[in-house]
Amino acid sequence: MNLQIKTATLELLEDIVPLFDAYRVFYQQESDLERARGFIRERLYLRESVIFLAYLDGVAVGFTQLFPTFSSTTTQRLWTLNDLYVSENMRGYRIGQRLLEVAAEFAKTHGAKGLELATAVTNISGQKLYERAGFKRDTDFYCYFLEV
Repeated sequence: MNLQIKTATLELLEDIVPLFDAYRVFYQQESDLERARGFIRERLYLRESVIFLAYLDGVAVGFTQLFPTFSSTTTQRLWTLNDLYVSENMRGYRIGQRLLEVAAEFAKTHGAKGLELATAVTNISGQKLYERAGFKRDTDFYCYFLEV
């Protein structure tokens, strides 16, 4: 099997859309390909995120999406690994691990302090993957959210 990771561009939009839609469904959102297409198109067009797309034997099977942010206390760039998804039938082939490695290398190459992420407390397989990849669970800070 030939695994290739590409940095997404607008030309690869249609490869990302079904994966992004499936990712949203995983997090209990209704399938909406047009909404997925519009969101990803806008992120790529405005260069508001970096998306790495995994291809196995030429077929798109997974992606990760990073958003830039900053640490005021350390005055360094951070990247938020906001999305990671591998097609259900492709799990267990270390595609997620490879996407995490590419994301970490990207952050390092671009002088970032590191990668941060959050995942559902029920996403046990994702938590195991992140911890195997070297991510540490935060025990110093609580996360809060204000819906507006």
